[in-house]
Amino acid sequence: MAMTVEKSLLNNQSILQNFALVEELDEQSAEIISGGYEVFSIRNKTNYNITHILDGTAFLIQPGEEWIYTAYNGGIIEFDIDGRNDYNLSKAYNLDEGRIYEFQDNNYTPGNPYDIDLYYVA
Repeated sequence: MAMTVEKSLLNNQSILQNFALVEELDEQSAEIISGGYEVFSIRNKTNYNITHILDGTAFLIQPGEEWIYTAYNGGIIEFDIDGRNDYNLSKAYNLDEGRIYEFQDNNYTPGNPYDIDLYYVA
């Protein structure tokens, strides 16, 4: 009887360990397992050419343009929030699958009409 109970406990422990492994895979690797990429759009509603880096690759989006991006490494975008060429203040965001974003002039920096930001619009 003791041998049967011990075997049963070992089987239950093994099942729990397998479940924990699956749960860990779900949390850490869901993006890779499901295809490993995110698709989203970015529009440039400013008067500036905006150089930005998406997952380590540089892109240029001109005023009025809209691009559809496919990100394979997390969808991290970095860009300069000051539209002037002689100033550089970087900002980064993690973009989400299926959304539309716009570079727009921002209103939260009083007295600096050159500031831009990236906004989620749909």
